[in-house]
Amino acid sequence: MSSCDHDHHHRPTDAAALDAVLSGVVARAEARGERMTAPRRRVLRMLLEAGEPVKAYDLIARFGEDGQAAKPPTVYRALEFLERQGLAHRIASVSAYVACADTQEGDDAEHAAAFLICDCCGAAREVRLPSGRALTQAASDAGYVIERTTVEAHGRCAACRIAA
Repeated sequence: MSSCDHDHHHRPTDAAALDAVLSGVVARAEARGERMTAPRRRVLRMLLEAGEPVKAYDLIARFGEDGQAAKPPTVYRALEFLERQGLAHRIASVSAYVACADTQEGDDAEHAAAFLICDCCGAAREVRLPSGRALTQAASDAGYVIERTTVEAHGRCAACRIAA
């Protein structure tokens, strides 16, 4: 996704930490009566490893451990499940998916996610929406029940601003 030419010093993911996160997610899902099937775990692992928004077709292309592509429905079903469980978010403005930043603390499908998206490098940072509870209350007052909230704000990250 990067469109800038400077280095962002993205860190590689620590495999042991990633395994611990995935084990916790599987345990919480099973405690709720949900199954973290192998495709669901694989897609979540890929999102966590990426650490940035990933397009579904890139996930499909890299799905197999041996480099084999997956059938699109396999990945899309996994993404739908992960979104429903609050483990991943779709960032509509860039047509990509990202692992929920709260995956490590515990899944909460109802939290209001907000993304700060860099238009230069494509990085996306999830932040808690300060008015999430106020939005839920306003919806309730109007007779609505919000199932999911995602706010997207575009600009430039600190690294891109400094490099410019």
